[in-house]
Amino acid sequence: MRQELYQLLQGSASVVGLEDAVLRVGCAVILGLVIFVSYWESHAGTIYSQKFNVNLVTLTVLTATVMMVIGSSIALSLGMVGALSIVRFRTAIKDPRDTTYIFWAIICGICCGVAQFLAAAVGTVAVFVTMLLLGRIRNDVRTLIIIRAARARELEIEGKIFELLGSKASLRVKNTTESSVEFIFEVTKGALDRAQKGAGVVLTERIYALGDVEYVNIVAQNDEIGS
Repeated sequence: MRQELYQLLQGSASVVGLEDAVLRVGCAVILGLVIFVSYWESHAGTIYSQKFNVNLVTLTVLTATVMMVIGSSIALSLGMVGALSIVRFRTAIKDPRDTTYIFWAIICGICCGVAQFLAAAVGTVAVFVTMLLLGRIRNDVRTLIIIRAARARELEIEGKIFELLGSKASLRVKNTTESSVEFIFEVTKGALDRAQKGAGVVLTERIYALGDVEYVNIVAQNDEIGS
């Protein structure tokens, strides 16, 4: 029993021939390019990072290369884990979907490295179709309505906002001085557009009509700005 455990831990790195190595790395490159296209299609605007997208392709190839070297050797796999544990990645993830793409690239690399091409292809097709259909989904844009006015208009402004937006508006910040008051309301862009369409007038005009209003700012916070 002890001898069997020793042999298991000792293991041996798999020896991969030239043709087999080219095949595995070639498949990793192809799948990496599929991931590249998927990332490019599902991201848009400032949230898209071309360097990160290129890294996904190289990550797939590197993972496949490492898996060819490790093979069935537990000693090499533990050594690789130990080596990678000292590497600290400081890259900020701008979008939660980026984590999915990182795992996708690693899993494709692992599958290609151990010659499980069918599993890699089926999984890639499934994820590609899913991201193609759902990758463009965005959260409803959060909108901040920032109002600064004379403190004498405090109750009137609050009343007007809740009259137009009702429970859709959420008061996040209220700063006051002896002579002025500043509000920050949060509402979704869809609710704001519907309220203005229903009232038939721009919300800012209704607020300025109360008088003694210094400014009304409307700031949109979407995935591209808030990430």
